[in-house]
Amino acid sequence: MCGPSRGAVVLTGVAIGALSAGSLLGSHSPLDVAAAALGIAGAVAALYRPVGAGLALGVLAALSPAATPAATFATFNAARRRPLRGALAVLAVGIAGHAVQGWWRSYPGLGYGWWLLLMAAAYAALLGWGVWAQARHELLLSLRERAWRAEAEQGRRVSEARLAERTLIAREMHDVLAHRLSLVAMYAGAMQYRPDAPPERLAEAAGVVRDGVHQALDELREVIAVLRHEEVGVVHSLPDVPRLVREAVAAGQTVHFSDAAGAPDVPPVVGRTAYRVVQEALTNARKHAAGQPVTVSLGTGDGRLVIDVRNPVAERVPDLSGSGVGLVGLTERVGLAGGTLEHAVTATGEFRLRAELPCRS
Repeated sequence: MCGPSRGAVVLTGVAIGALSAGSLLGSHSPLDVAAAALGIAGAVAALYRPVGAGLALGVLAALSPAATPAATFATFNAARRRPLRGALAVLAVGIAGHAVQGWWRSYPGLGYGWWLLLMAAAYAALLGWGVWAQARHELLLSLRERAWRAEAEQGRRVSEARLAERTLIAREMHDVLAHRLSLVAMYAGAMQYRPDAPPERLAEAAGVVRDGVHQALDELREVIAVLRHEEVGVVHSLPDVPRLVREAVAAGQTVHFSDAAGAPDVPPVVGRTAYRVVQEALTNARKHAAGQPVTVSLGTGDGRLVIDVRNPVAERVPDLSGSGVGLVGLTERVGLAGGTLEHAVTATGEFRLRAELPCRS
């Protein structure tokens, strides 16, 4: 513990001095006067050395009642600031000192047994008070430490939440750009491998490439706007899935789309997740099964939105860097929305992706 302040030293000296002066009323013994002076000095010393000064004051109390206020204060201070073993030693010496004092110095109207009982009760009360004060002080310190740790833990959680949000935004950028740029790459590849195509077809393909790049930039701006906490003008959701399929068909991908779900009432996060599931499935089909037809089905059952996407597995799968990362992120995204996602190659040679997302209850 920290040492006592100057104010505490002065206040203790004044209080013990007043009590000692009261005990000297009617007494002119030099021993009592000396004991009172030593008691004041011992009480101040007890602020710094509770056990040592308390033991000395207990011995001094055996010589004069003028030392009683200082000795009892030392017991309380030892119990408040030191382990219980040291406080018990001060208590024992103090009671023994007052037992000696009451034996050789009688008090009219009070028998020795009652005197000793009252002094023992007073010392026990001071010991209990001091132990309680120490426990309360330690409890307050513990609560302050817990509050500091809770604040530090909250800061760590905030940092982790920010990192998780940045990770989600990075996945969002991957989903948006991978889909859009795969369409651009498909048309650019067609222009490269079919230079003998009619000029109007090349011009049409070039227009699609240009529009795809512009749309990719627009969607990238949306993601950056989210990063900057700005308002986003367009947020893709479940009703945008048919338009997504039409864009894929316009880019030359064969897609069979069926929507048996109608217009289910889903939370916004589920709608956005459903859109990303279809988008990632179409992107993977273009990457890994180019030229193969894709079947996209939407339905509902047991209060859940079911998305089923299938396409035949290509005989030769191209070696693309980052393969599988999109599905890992998509699985986590679906899990955060409260759903499940499964993907596997079936016995019939089809790659199947199935997601189930909760509808609004």
